[in-house]
Amino acid sequence: MMKRKATVNITECVACGCCMKVCPRNAIGIPKGVYAKINRDLCVGCGKCASECPASVITLEVTEP
Repeated sequence: MMKRKATVNITECVACGCCMKVCPRNAIGIPKGVYAKINRDLCVGCGKCASECPASVITLEVTEP
């Protein structure tokens, strides 16, 4: 079964924190206030962060199991 993981386009991220607020696994941080960073070990690929991102810089990619 394929899994999904969130990925951030760090060059376009504005570090607003909207994604952090909706992540049910607390898998997102904003180190040094520069851009959102996803902890891929905690990410379950639910897509809430991508839906909430006002800059549309978070996507879900399919990963191998």
